[in-house]
Amino acid sequence: MINTAQFVLNPHTVGGRLLGNVASVLITATGNLFSGVCIDTGSGTGFCAEHSAIAAMVTAGEYQITKIVAVWRDDDGLLYVLPPCGRCREFIRQVDPANLDTEVILGQHRSAMLRDLLPAHDWPEPLTSD
Repeated sequence: MINTAQFVLNPHTVGGRLLGNVASVLITATGNLFSGVCIDTGSGTGFCAEHSAIAAMVTAGEYQITKIVAVWRDDDGLLYVLPPCGRCREFIRQVDPANLDTEVILGQHRSAMLRDLLPAHDWPEPLTSD
C-alpha cells in the first residue's frame, strides 16, 4: 500500500500553498482501493489526504476501511509514512463504528489498529448525582 500511495503524490504549489504533497490510499472491507491527496488552503478550508480518500470511498457507497496509509515525500525525495492526525483519526471512526478495527499503516513493518491510536473512543456515560 505504501508503494501504491507514493504514486498518487502529485505536489503542486498555488499561491504559496501546497496541493497533493500528501497522499492516502485505503482498502475497504469489500477489497476496493480508494486514494486521495491533501489540499492546503489559506482560508483553512483544506483537508487531509485521508479525508479525500474517504470521500471517494463514501461517494462509491462504501464505509468500512480495512487498511489505510498516508505518505509524504520531502525535498530530498525521501518517502515517509505519516500517521493520521487527530482529526483524521476521529473522522475515520465516525464514518463507520467498525472502523475502530481499521489497520493504520505506520511504516514498512509497523501498523496499529485505529482503536489503539484513538483509545478514548467510547461516548461518555452520563454523570450521576451523589
